[in-house]
Amino acid sequence: MGLFGKKKAAESTGPVGEAKLSNGTVISIAQSVDCLGDSCPRPQLMTKKAVGQVGSGNVVEVILDNPSSVEALPPMCDEMGAKHLETIQEPRCWKVYIQKD
Repeated sequence: MGLFGKKKAAESTGPVGEAKLSNGTVISIAQSVDCLGDSCPRPQLMTKKAVGQVGSGNVVEVILDNPSSVEALPPMCDEMGAKHLETIQEPRCWKVYIQKD
């Protein structure tokens, strides 16, 4: 067991699907990060790692259920060399879409 509890698969390789933003734009997701059940700072660390692993222009989807982590990700985008595209609230989670510059 690691510092933040049980280790789970944080990300997958290759395109993992598509998402539709509120403006109608369909984006291709290069990597998805599952942070369900995780609290700060783990989602931020996992997101930073995922953004560092994708190529320029690629989108990372972060799935969260921790409100403070949802609020913390958009301001981090500048320091990660990325852009916050949108945060979408779903019934049991939020999905944050971040595009690497």
